Amino acid sequence: MTGQQPYTTQLGAGLGLVDETQSLLDLWQPGMDTQALFDVALESGQFPNVTARRLRNIIAECFAPRYIKPDSQPVSWLYKLHRHISTVALKHLFFLYTARANLILRDFVVELYWERYASGYSDLTTDDARDFVERAVRDCKTKTLWSESMIKRVTSYLVSVCVHYDLLRLAGRKSREINAVRISSCAVVILAYDLHLQGIADNNIINHPDWQLFGLHPEDVRDELKRLGVNKFWIIQTAADVVSISWAYKTMEEVVDVIIETGL
Repeated sequence: MTGQQPYTTQLGAGLGLVDETQSLLDLWQPGMDTQALFDVALESGQFPNVTARRLRNIIAECFAPRYIKPDSQPVSWLYKLHRHISTVALKHLFFLYTARANLILRDFVVELYWERYASGYSDLTTDDARDFVERAVRDCKTKTLWSESMIKRVTSYLVSVCVHYDLLRLAGRKSREINAVRISSCAVVILAYDLHLQGIADNNIINHPDWQLFGLHPEDVRDELKRLGVNKFWIIQTAADVVSISWAYKTMEEVVDVIIETGL
C-alpha cells in the first residue's frame, strides 16, 4: 500500500449520478448538511421510484463525499451555477468532483483511458478495465483482497461512469469507443479558481494532477489559461518554467456570478 488512500467500491453506490445530482442541487439551500438534504429530498416528491433507504445512500455515499466534504463544499456554489451552464460543462464539473472522491476512477482515467488514447487506440474494452482493477488489487491499492465478483462489479462501475460522463461511447458488448473530451471553458475557470482558492501556488496550479483528468499537460493548461485571460478572469504571465497569475476575483461566488453574467 502506498501513502494514498486505498481504492474503495463507493463508486458503485451511484455511478455518474448526473440526473440525481441536478435534482439534489435544485433542492439544496445554504446551510444544509447531509441529513437536512435527505429530509427535504424525501419530502420533495422528486424521487418517486427511489426508496428512502436508497435515497439516503445516494446522498450519504455519493452526493456528500463529492460535494459536501468538510474541507471543500462545491455544493455551496454549484447549486446556483448548474442551471446556467451547458450540460457538457456540468458533466465536466461532476466528473472532476467524482474523480476527486473516488481515487480508483481518477487513476483509471489518467493511467488507462488517456494512455490508450495517446497510444492511438480508439476504444477501451471491458478486458482492459478488468486488467486495471486486477492489477490494482495485486499492487495492494485496495484495503482488502477483492473477490472475483467484486472485481467484475468495479470494472463495470468504472466503464459505466465514463459512459455517464461522455468519456466513452457504447460501441459493442465488450468495447467502448473513446470520446476524447475537450474540457469546457467553464470547467477550466472553475478548476483553476478551485485550486487557487485552496492556496495552491500558481506554478503548482499549472502542474496540478487534476488537469490530467481531461488529458491536459502543463503546456496545455498554460495555453487554456492564456486563451481565457482575454475574458478577464485572470492575467497570466509566463517566463521559461515560471508562471505568475493575477487573479481577478477573491471568491468562487464572484466567479460564478461572472460566468452566469457572461454566459461562459
